[in-house]
Amino acid sequence: MTTGNLKYQFAKLSIAEKLIAINVLVLVVNILFPFLLGLHKDSIAQWFQLPKGFFDFITQPWSLVTYSFFHGGFGHIFWNMLLLYFSGRIFLNLFDNRRFINVYFLGVIFGGLLFLLSYNIFPALLGINASLIGASAGVTAVLIFVCAYLPNQEVRVVFFNVKLWQVGIFVVLVDLIQIPSSGNAGGHLAHLGGALLGYVYARQLIKGRDIGEGFSKVIDAMVNMFKRKEKKAPLKQSTVSEELQQLRKRIMISKVINVKLMLSWIR
Repeated sequence: MTTGNLKYQFAKLSIAEKLIAINVLVLVVNILFPFLLGLHKDSIAQWFQLPKGFFDFITQPWSLVTYSFFHGGFGHIFWNMLLLYFSGRIFLNLFDNRRFINVYFLGVIFGGLLFLLSYNIFPALLGINASLIGASAGVTAVLIFVCAYLPNQEVRVVFFNVKLWQVGIFVVLVDLIQIPSSGNAGGHLAHLGGALLGYVYARQLIKGRDIGEGFSKVIDAMVNMFKRKEKKAPLKQSTVSEELQQLRKRIMISKVINVKLMLSWIR
């Protein structure tokens, strides 16, 4: 498959599917390159994962977003991307890519901030060495947004139908229960941060207020900074000369026609 064909296939994907493809690619690179180069398995991820310490975070502020593209293994990414695919389909049937990006990445950011705050406030977490990776906060934001926006919409789960509000409550309760016992308190706290963002975003949107508009403007400004300015091609001298000649010919023809009309009128 050629590069052009790959670009075409990628362009055809929905925004959710593009995020899935990027996450899978990052996983492959993160596993394969350190192995082939004989490096530590976290040699790439350490620059992009979200550290728990504020001072460590200040040295790599980009990690508040980039942590969401890294996963701990196949099982971790599989369930995240599966949930993103199905919740993304429902979301994109209602809204455009722009709003999807708002909800997803604001969920990632809010989940990351809650992780940072929790590990620097709660005594039970202060002595734990941890860092955050995974798209779960963004995925949970999209899922809970859908559940809050269409609470009575039914979906098929295995052999029976359930309402989306029931799915949302189940997901949140599972995260709450697992915080003290799973050994991954930071991950579940990030999920809850994403869930809170998704819920608030949906409820505010129902009231007619899009809380992601400011974020959209920031993204637009960043994109415009990196856009190449289109250069206008200089007007070729030959083209100008040809146009002048054509104009002269039209004037001469017009004059000849006018003279002929005048002669015919006199006769």
